[in-house]
Amino acid sequence: QVQLVESGGGLVQPGDSLRLSCAASGLAFSSYNMAWFRQAPEKEREFVSAVAWGGITTLYSDSVKGRFTISRDNAKNTVYLRMNTLTPEDTAVYYCAAVFRGRGLRIGADAYDYWGQGTQVTVSS
Repeated sequence: QVQLVESGGGLVQPGDSLRLSCAASGLAFSSYNMAWFRQAPEKEREFVSAVAWGGITTLYSDSVKGRFTISRDNAKNTVYLRMNTLTPEDTAVYYCAAVFRGRGLRIGADAYDYWGQGTQVTVSS
């Protein structure tokens, strides 16, 4: 079965950096566009970033553009999210998600076929 397993979350201070990883198994990874979403307490799940199957085309939300970088390694079936200059507003559970590449890069959570279990990122002094 398909599994997406996130890792790399933790407690950091404002201004710090983190790199999240999402390891995929059970699917043809290079046939899927991958994305990161996040959900803060009592808030809706929101789109963060997406990368197309080939790793070239990317998409970012306005709130993270210029601070976060998404990338993927198809040889390792892994997608990454490098997060710089973190602020308390970035505190959330971060989820990776996969959508078949034929559907394009999507920002709506409903479009995604598979989800990971999430990893907690807490930014606090």
